[in-house]
Amino acid sequence: MDFLIPRFKDIVDILLIAFLIYQSLLIFRKSGGYQVLWGLLFILLLYFLAVVFDLKVVSSLLSAIRNYWIIAVVILFQPELRSILARLNLSRELGLAFRKQEKTSLYSPIIDAVSSMSFRKTGALIVLENKRKLHEFIHSGEPLDAAISMRLILTIFNPKSVLHDGAIIIRDERIMAAKVVLPLSKNPDYARKFGTRHLAGIGITELSDAIAIIVSEQNGQVAVAKSGIIQTNVAFEELMQILTDVSK
Repeated sequence: MDFLIPRFKDIVDILLIAFLIYQSLLIFRKSGGYQVLWGLLFILLLYFLAVVFDLKVVSSLLSAIRNYWIIAVVILFQPELRSILARLNLSRELGLAFRKQEKTSLYSPIIDAVSSMSFRKTGALIVLENKRKLHEFIHSGEPLDAAISMRLILTIFNPKSVLHDGAIIIRDERIMAAKVVLPLSKNPDYARKFGTRHLAGIGITELSDAIAIIVSEQNGQVAVAKSGIIQTNVAFEELMQILTDVSK
């Protein structure tokens, strides 16, 4: 009959179960999410104590429900988790919008200069470096390393300027060099249709992932060369979209 006499561990085990049930009822009576969190932390602490002191009944009960703790947390804290995820998504969207705005502000003086030169029929060749660095071509021209501005671009390509003949190369937010000599395209189809400026713009894009913007001095039309292919009569809104897409 000794098995009917409870041991000290059994008494503690039963009291803890009773206390656990009582606390659970109090927690469910309250609707606040943080009260539930404290309740879950209390259960974890209780499970740890049950394992340390070998309280079999408590250990068995908590072991049976421990696989559902994560699910319970997700369900109970669904509003809080949704709010956190919404904030993270908003931060990401704001970051993308900010970077897009930065790129737009970077290209604006280029677009404005191209627009002005197109109206005046001023020939120009602007090369935007991408991942493939154009060191050898930069060194072949006149070094500038100057901030991009509409006025500077217009000054460089002014027919009276000693720098107007050739291309400028832009790296990030700097005009690295002017009066740059570029290789001409060997494509016979292009050679029959275009002049030296356009062939140079196409040629640099055949050798690299750069973008070349060409303004014709004959008719003021804007062309864009990329990957060895030239697109003529490009509108300014389209030019902005092309540059933005390349920078993504």
